[in-house]
Parts: sequence; structure tokens; C-alpha cells
Amino acid sequence: MSKPLVSIILLNWNGYEDTLEALESLYQINYPNYNVIVVDNHSTNDSIKIIEEYAKGDRCVESQYTKYTDNKPITYTHLYEDQLDREVDNTSTSDSKKLLLIENYENYGFARGNNIAMDYTLKYDNPDYVLLLNNDTIVDPDFLSRMIDVALSDPSIGIIGPKFYYYDYDGSHDTIWCIGSVVDLEHYPGHHSIMDEDGYDLDAPVIECDWVSGAGLLIKSEAIPEDYLDTSFFFGCEDVDLALKVRNEGYHVVTVTDSIIWHKVGMSRHKSSTFKTERNHINTNLQFIHKHVDHYYLKLPRYICQITKLYLGAIINKL
Repeated sequence: MSKPLVSIILLNWNGYEDTLEALESLYQINYPNYNVIVVDNHSTNDSIKIIEEYAKGDRCVESQYTKYTDNKPITYTHLYEDQLDREVDNTSTSDSKKLLLIENYENYGFARGNNIAMDYTLKYDNPDYVLLLNNDTIVDPDFLSRMIDVALSDPSIGIIGPKFYYYDYDGSHDTIWCIGSVVDLEHYPGHHSIMDEDGYDLDAPVIECDWVSGAGLLIKSEAIPEDYLDTSFFFGCEDVDLALKVRNEGYHVVTVTDSIIWHKVGMSRHKSSTFKTERNHINTNLQFIHKHVDHYYLKLPRYICQITKLYLGAIINKL
């Protein structure tokens, strides 16, 4: 029996080094039926050119996680965002690797950038699942097979996440960054890791949770909302918002703990100033709470106090 088709979407913005390492790990997975789509959000460096060189086999990629393999050239198609009315055969198999490279004319942010690829692949590829994957991640060869096995075991599962390790945490490569999260709309920022909660068995094969990080989020195609990711969130909370929509439709959200992804945490945020990043983080989380909380303005003073406490605590920790 053939495996479900999975479309894997990576968003690139001036980060070709990370993207190439992520791609090299993806093209070594043991899953036999998948598409890889890289969406370039109007990079101002040579990202497009260098990704194409990689696909041709003219650029070697190796790291402590990934050894370069002789599966090149990778058949690639380069489309601009106004050329997406064209169907492309983009399915990779064990013997033939393919890549679709979509080039946007602007930096549309995480939500709209991914939406462009989701709209294309749902229209032309008809995948059973879509995987949103940060370009600053490395995947274990078994990661997708293990998530799909769990997905197929229960049709009520709409979203699946892996266990995320830090790419490098003071020299450690098996320190957990994220293993699923909960939503708590009574407190800022409205969501946090289940590692901060009691009552969860972190060693269980499958953990039910409220949402999983968009750094590696597998969603059943039939569960994807008609409007995809909410583009009013430019960078942050799109994944939480998506999970709440999916759960409201009766689907479950789970983490598969033997599916492993390593994440270079914060690489995208580090490309902007610390002050700007922190300000955007606060604004985005308040926007999320505003969207999902009744009587938001009555609770705003409490959120402001919680923000101030967290912000001052972060400053003190850096001293």
C-alpha cells in the first residue's frame, strides 16, 4: 500500500546556509512519497542562486548532523509567485529527488509565505498532509514516517508535532526545546510548554496537547482552514491560532515523541534587533489574546502586569 503524499514547505529569507542543511537532511529521510517546496520571501542575498547550485550538485553541504550524499542533481523548478497557475511534477521518491522553488516579490512574513505554498500544493498536488518546517531545522531520517504512522492510527488527529531538540545547547544535542504546548488564555502570553505543566508523561509515545510549534507542524489536508494561516500575524502565534481553529473543528493535536527534529532556536528572530524583536513578540501575543479572549479589554491590565513581570525578569537574568 502506498504511503500518503506529504507536501513539505520551508520558508527562506536570507538564510540559504540553514536552508541547504535542512534540505540535505530532508532528502535523506526514509519516507517514500513527499514534495519539497522552498518559498523564498524576497531574499536580498544570493539565496535563490545558491539553492539552485545545491540542487544541481554544485554545492556540497555537510554538518555534524548531515553527511552529503550523492543523490544530486535534484530536479528543480523555479517559479515566481505570479507563475503559480502552472502544474509541476514535484513528488520525490526513494530514487528521484525533486524540489519546487517559489520566489516571492516581497517578504510576506511566515503566514502569507506559507499560505502561498499551501494554496499551490493543495490545488495541484492534492497531498494528504502538509508539513510546515522551519528552514533552521534538521530532521531525523525516521521523523516523518513516525508522525504519519500515528496520523494513520487515528482519523481524529488533525495536527502532529515532533519532539524538538536544541540544535546545540552548550554542546548538548539531546536537550528538549519543545514537546508540545498548552493554551492558557487567562495569562500572558496565552500559551506555554507542557514541560512547565504537571500531569504530562513526557516519555509517552504520543502526548495530546493544545498546539505544536510551526517549526515542524504536520497537518491533515482536510483539517486545513479555508483561509490557511492568519496573515494578520506576521511572525508569531500563527501556529497557536491554527491549532485552536483545528481543535474547534473536533480534531486532536498530538506530539509524537520518537519523531525528532533539531532546531536552531531563534535564528529567524535574531535577524532583527533585540528591542524590535521583543516589541513585536509582545504585540503579537497581545494580538493573539485579543482575538481569542472575550472581554479582552477588561483583562488587559492583568496582561500588562504579567508582561512587565516577565520582561523585567528577562532583563535581570541577562545582568
